[in-house]
Amino acid sequence: MLRPGFTPIAIGLGLTLIHLIGISITNLSVNPARSSGPALFVGGWALGQLWLFWIAPMIGAALAGPVYPLIAGGRKR
Repeated sequence: MLRPGFTPIAIGLGLTLIHLIGISITNLSVNPARSSGPALFVGGWALGQLWLFWIAPMIGAALAGPVYPLIAGGRKR
């Protein structure tokens, strides 16, 4: 388990790895707001896929709320 002070470093390194691999393969953008600007200019297929950049994180967050306590064992009082 990571110590609290090292958590941001682990998150940053994970995000760096995602970018290093994804950008070279698919011109990855992991920020929905950053994906929206170019999609509005390109139009067509880019706008057709834009919904996924906004809806998928919302669905993931909605699922994570009830699933996390089941996996982590819930809160002990």
